[in-house]
Amino acid sequence: MTDTTGEMTMDRVALVSGGGRGIGRAISLELARLGCDVAVNYRRDVDAAEETVAQIEALGRRAIAVAASVDDWDACVSMVDRVVDELGPPSILVHNGGIASRGNSVVDTDLAELDRVIRTHAYGGFHLAKLCIPHMAGQARGDVVMISSVATDSNGPNGSPYNMGKAALEALAFTLAKEVVGQGIHVNVVAPGLVSTDMGDRLAKATTGGRAQVAADLDAGAPYGRVCRPEDVAKVVGFYVSDAAGYVNGTRVRVDGGGGAFRS
Repeated sequence: MTDTTGEMTMDRVALVSGGGRGIGRAISLELARLGCDVAVNYRRDVDAAEETVAQIEALGRRAIAVAASVDDWDACVSMVDRVVDELGPPSILVHNGGIASRGNSVVDTDLAELDRVIRTHAYGGFHLAKLCIPHMAGQARGDVVMISSVATDSNGPNGSPYNMGKAALEALAFTLAKEVVGQGIHVNVVAPGLVSTDMGDRLAKATTGGRAQVAADLDAGAPYGRVCRPEDVAKVVGFYVSDAAGYVNGTRVRVDGGGGAFRS
């Protein structure tokens, strides 16, 4: 179908985990601009999710806010069932929901933290893919985009739960890409560097000893004069699910300005 400008729109249903804030909000809005109805998943911040839904509706698309912890299988089942009932079967899944680790060494990392972080990133991606892939299989096209991190390139110290969770998520994506290619489904990975979000602000402050209060304080030393913004990540997701990426599968794009913005 076409919008009022005459440009082609997707007219698809998307589910975005962690879709209410930060990178997830930018992805949800980008998909809405491209013509998708969007299910905005959230874990706790209902106000942020509902604000994102309102912004999507202002763009002329349908949207719902759906609470679920992605590490909980039963909660994911209920969420996907609701998406299908209220918006229709999803043909786009973006697993963006994630949490940071606490910055401890392996020796000092609590086992409960390790379990929580890995389950959110890797189990969450597995749960959602397992539930959404069957709905994509009968459609003209399906897309799964996993939001990872450049952390898997360096595997820096004092972040083993996060590094392990994102590495497992990427392994899932590349395995899945081979399994579903014959069903017209594309699976790809987006790996941002430091992003100007609430989580990025906390990371910037912690790792600079307070020299940077927010991630944007590091703009001057970053590639192109700024650290990554959520919209930078969203645009790459938009490309991956578009016709422009119709022959792209099993790939990973780093969104860090090409220079490891935070490491510099």
